[in-house]
Amino acid sequence: MNKHIGSNFDDFLAEQGLVEEVSAAALKRVIAWQIAEAMKTQHVSKKALAERMHTSRTAVDRALDQNDAGMTLATLASAARALGRRVEVRLIPEGDAAHA
Repeated sequence: MNKHIGSNFDDFLAEQGLVEEVSAAALKRVIAWQIAEAMKTQHVSKKALAERMHTSRTAVDRALDQNDAGMTLATLASAARALGRRVEVRLIPEGDAAHA
């Protein structure tokens, strides 16, 4: 019998010790997607964004790579700032679905 039948995915992730890893990866993906969308809206190329950030295009490619969970918040914040945006990360009490 499968012990996970009837349980929710959050319980499974917690049991496997993966909650923080999955949450961080999801947050990175969302921010990278939002940066890419802002670039499209503002017609900003990767090269132009790199110049605004005073960095290389390779660094911009990494910031936009939704699978690179190792990207620092400082780099993401720099990209956001170069697009007239800011990154906001908040601590929310566990189980507070209204803010999730």
